[in-house]
Amino acid sequence: MSPHSLISPAPAPVSWAEPQRQAHFNAWLASLQPRFFLNTTSLRPASADASFRRYLRIDTLGGSYGESLVIMDAPPDKENCAPFVQVAQLLHSAQLLAPQVLDWQEAHGFMLLTDLGARTMMQVIDPAAPPPLDLYLQAVDILITWQKASCPGVLPPYDRALLRREVELFPQWYIAQHRQVMLDAAQRKVLDAAFETIIVENLAWPSVYVHRDFMPRNLMAPTLATACAALPPEGAHASLGRPGAGEVARTLVAARTALPPEGADLPWGGPAANRVARHSGSALGVLDFQDAVYGPITYDIASLMRDAFLSWDEDFCLDVTVRYWQKARHAGLPVGDDFGVFYRAVEWMGLQRHLKVAGIFARLTLRDGKPQYLADTPRFITYIRATCARYRELKPLLRLIDKIEGIEEPNVFGFGPSPGAA
Repeated sequence: MSPHSLISPAPAPVSWAEPQRQAHFNAWLASLQPRFFLNTTSLRPASADASFRRYLRIDTLGGSYGESLVIMDAPPDKENCAPFVQVAQLLHSAQLLAPQVLDWQEAHGFMLLTDLGARTMMQVIDPAAPPPLDLYLQAVDILITWQKASCPGVLPPYDRALLRREVELFPQWYIAQHRQVMLDAAQRKVLDAAFETIIVENLAWPSVYVHRDFMPRNLMAPTLATACAALPPEGAHASLGRPGAGEVARTLVAARTALPPEGADLPWGGPAANRVARHSGSALGVLDFQDAVYGPITYDIASLMRDAFLSWDEDFCLDVTVRYWQKARHAGLPVGDDFGVFYRAVEWMGLQRHLKVAGIFARLTLRDGKPQYLADTPRFITYIRATCARYRELKPLLRLIDKIEGIEEPNVFGFGPSPGAA
């Protein structure tokens, strides 16, 4: 059965903490019903994320935007939706698949979006199987297209101040709050020196558009129907559309007969799938892009290959990263002429990200009551330790992390009596 079918079990109820907000929402939804053919009785939770946003799904009774739509519920006193609208426009302008903003009730933080489906790249992947190179190369192609569209002065800069605020989350929330460790002056000096070294390395690389959470959880595996529905109308030049979408939509519709039945997931291979991918920008959709900035070109590939929720062997990470580097060079992106130098920079950029995310996940657990995130922090500590162990400049940080984590490295050069000696 299609996940969007109207013949389905009763949807889970949508709860509201504030009756006044619920009343505003109901009035807004009623105003949209005639325009978008909404089946208001089908409203149900879709997902929530690490912020104060949540997403709802609602079925339609027809229209040109697909069998279902998504609603963003983002209280304006806690979430600013303007960056989401801006970056969605940038993604559409780059001919990438992203939700189309159909209506935005700015005063109360409600947004109606096209639906890219319910399956992410993360959900398509079987962690027990060999890593899916084809999917990762699709993600690489998306990333290069996104970076090629970069223009300075459009997105906020990923500058020294922001990089420093991010890494400070590690001592503030992970060390002090989660590990309950108070650093002394000498330890704080080690941390400050490491942070400065990392930031200088990060900022040495040219800037492009940076998604900031470019990973399988935020890449959607849409059905053909949702891919078609997500495209703006033909010839659209408005802020929420893009020129050329009509040609893309016609190509997608023409490919229907070569693909599985409606509701089946788009295959990752074959001529029809390749044709759809070639004309739509990619077969994967992009989500959770509202925090995009203009910063180091090393960031998003580090985010993709050193995932917050999924780990692969280094051989696979190297393989995909070198393929990205080769494609990026061919596209004229500023990734340098020496892959070894570039890979070092990716590792150092990943280190900054992992320090930040370990702090964020501790904060989500301790402040926001979302304990599921802290379960992934051992992955970040493993990433952090592996990178620090590889570079001499980072060895003091490694020793500090080991002390905080209670890790004792064996002294392989130690001398003395062997166990059991008299």
